[in-house]
This record gives sequence, C-alpha cells and structure tokens, in this order.
Amino acid sequence: MSRIGKLPILLPASVSVSVDDNNLVTVKGPKGELSQLVNSDIKVVVENGTIHLVRPTDDKTHRALHGLYRALIHNMVVGVSEGYKKELELVGVGYRVSNAGQVLDLSLGYTHNIYLQLPHEVKVETKTERNKNPLIILESADKQLLGQICAKIRSFRMPEPYKGKGIRFVGEEIRRKSGKSAGK
Repeated sequence: MSRIGKLPILLPASVSVSVDDNNLVTVKGPKGELSQLVNSDIKVVVENGTIHLVRPTDDKTHRALHGLYRALIHNMVVGVSEGYKKELELVGVGYRVSNAGQVLDLSLGYTHNIYLQLPHEVKVETKTERNKNPLIILESADKQLLGQICAKIRSFRMPEPYKGKGIRFVGEEIRRKSGKSAGK
C-alpha cells in the first residue's frame, strides 16, 4: 500500500467535510472553504472524525492517485484550520515593495514598477524597515494557490548566484559562485 495514501486524515473539531455523488470533497473551516474533485476510482470515506481513502486495485495509476488525493485533501484540511504563510524578501540595492489592498507594487530595478493583482483568497502584507531587506508576507488557506503566487513574484527577479540579488524565501540559502576572478 501507499505509505502516504494509507494514513488517515484527522479532522480538527472546527472542520467539516462533505463528499457528494460526483466525488467532490468540500472542506469547511474557520479560514475558509476549499473543494477538490477526486478521481472516481478512489473512494473517500469520512467516519469518526477521520478521512480514509480507499483504492480499488494495486495498479500503478491507482497507487499514484491514492497518495496524491490523500495529500491534496490533507493540505485542504490544514489550510482551512490553520492556514499557510510564506515570506519573501527582496535582496538588492533599491528594491522596494508596497501594497495597496490586493495590488502589489514591486520596484526591482527595471525602468517601470511591476503591479501584480493578487486574488482575494490571498492576504498580503509588506514590511519595510531601515537597514533590512523589504518583506512580502502572504497568507492563504489554499496551499497550491499560495505556491503559484510566490513562484510568480519570484519570477520577476530570480536570485542570482554571483551577488545573491533577487527575490527569495526568508531563510533560503542561495549557492554562490565566485566569478571569473577566482579561476586565476
């Protein structure tokens, strides 16, 4: 059996789960509501405050889907009960960030500022302190959406290996290169 797929998902007291006839799993909690369509081969069983996923055979595709949907449903349960939080920092001279509601204003050394409209499911906060790198703090119940937003923001200025400039996650280590002068 799949090591991930066979693990039960424990439901906190504040979270409710419903499964309809089309295998659409809906999870409601204090942080919001998320839903995921599960393949019709995988059976979702909700009982006694836990969720179990059952696969019909040991086919390779069924084994893969078993672990996948268990992980997706677990991420939804954690998201609606606790939520997810990501922090990005801007490393570079003159890099600035601010937000007006759901619009993120990034100044990253290009000729014009970059304006990014964020979905309403994501809460954004920016911090700028003296002698520290500007921070972007993103919070959401949807782990998948949060990861996509972080990847989009990061793609505007990827961290580069020579000077270490760019947008990176807080605490992320960038492998540095010495440049052409180190070869001599």
